Amino acid sequence: MSHPPAGAPKPFSPRPRTEPGNARPARAPGADGPHTGKSTGVQPVALWQQLLGVSGALQAIRAGQSGTAALAAVDSAVRPGVQALLFQVLRQAGRSEALRRCLVERNPPPAADALLCAALALCWNPDDSPYEPFTLVNQAVEAAKRNPATRKQASFINGCLRRFLRERDALVASTDNEPLARWNHPLWWIERLRKDHPQDWEQILRANNTHAPMMLRVNKQKCTLAQYQQALVAINFDFDVVSDTGLVLHQPVPVPALPGFAQGWVSVQDAAAQMAAPLLLQGLDLTKPLRVLDACAAPGGKTAHLLELAGPGAPLEVTALEIDAARSARIGETLQRLGLQAQVLVADAARPQDWWQALCGGHLFDAILLDAPCTASGIVRRHPDVRWLRRETDIAQLAALQAKLLAALWPLVRPGGRLLYCTCSVFRAEGDVQVQTFLAHNTDAQLLPSPGHLIPGNADKGEAVPDNLSGDHDGFFYALLQKSA
Repeated sequence: MSHPPAGAPKPFSPRPRTEPGNARPARAPGADGPHTGKSTGVQPVALWQQLLGVSGALQAIRAGQSGTAALAAVDSAVRPGVQALLFQVLRQAGRSEALRRCLVERNPPPAADALLCAALALCWNPDDSPYEPFTLVNQAVEAAKRNPATRKQASFINGCLRRFLRERDALVASTDNEPLARWNHPLWWIERLRKDHPQDWEQILRANNTHAPMMLRVNKQKCTLAQYQQALVAINFDFDVVSDTGLVLHQPVPVPALPGFAQGWVSVQDAAAQMAAPLLLQGLDLTKPLRVLDACAAPGGKTAHLLELAGPGAPLEVTALEIDAARSARIGETLQRLGLQAQVLVADAARPQDWWQALCGGHLFDAILLDAPCTASGIVRRHPDVRWLRRETDIAQLAALQAKLLAALWPLVRPGGRLLYCTCSVFRAEGDVQVQTFLAHNTDAQLLPSPGHLIPGNADKGEAVPDNLSGDHDGFFYALLQKSA
């Protein structure tokens, strides 16, 4: 691995490291020269303020808090820039921790350590840095001085970072052979992927450290794909068509900026997730009454897709089940925006005795979609905090829950009906191992042609069925199970 020489001068040029729906990091006034351009009337946010937010969120994530919760605690005025920087920090957290160990023998206090590691993550590779490394160092030291929790360590942070700038090439080279630094994932995660995907593990890890594309699903009950393409062209949004309802934007934008989003023309949904509804409904006669259950349905994207595919007036009865009341409310909001209707229930899918007879009349379902709780190991590029929050023991615990859900819901499938089991995981314990175990214990179940494990990123899978994806998508697993008639 080659690196630019330490301290090499370069013009300041913040790059658009934008996540879908988020803004790029705000410029730091006074830290990189005068602000140019017309005044917007909005007070610019100093980089040190954003670094304070980033280090605070990183400290919270290290303590076990989710990235979503950590960002919710950040002031709304700086949150978009903080999120963009935080995601980059999380994608480089293994490297930054390895570099920090080279600089400091003992762990600094948590607040100082978080700020130091955040700065190292952002400036260790100038080619990927959103700001000039010297600017980042100056502003990190300013952040340390402004925060009572780190004020006493400001000189220490300054010394560490300036030593790093002087010795960057040697320090980076000394960490290049550490798997944690090279792949920016916990060691157990790397070893699990080596075992589960001996041909693809490196590709999965590389994909996890990239930015996910912004995929859209057009609601054909509101507009055609051609009409939506015209709407995007009219506002100069570049895109590619990936399916008869799917588009990918060349650059992510804030969701409210999407044409017709509030009117229900379009939804944001990854290409892998867009496979669920077509897989479940393929081969079914949608002109006849059908009962469909979407278990674990929040936030409602797959529920909505089922209804969109059925078309207006189709005799499709969809029940959307969600155990969490707050998340269940999001299903209703999604359906209302898209102009769709379904029965939304707050209940535990693993306990049909609490709701199936009383709220569904005890009727068997023609089709069930089980998007089971999982490690989310397939969507790490969208949620880079996941890799640092998960523990290896979580896999067995979640696999046990998935098995419980399969056992509880299978009796609710009518003879000749089907169940689509899916997870946004790349771990085999939550995918094909789970399904093979289920098939061994349920002789009335048959595995129909299914995508199986989808590898995140631009992955082609030679053994996949024709429905599998060859383009850019998240990591997923699909198994379509049919019950004997």
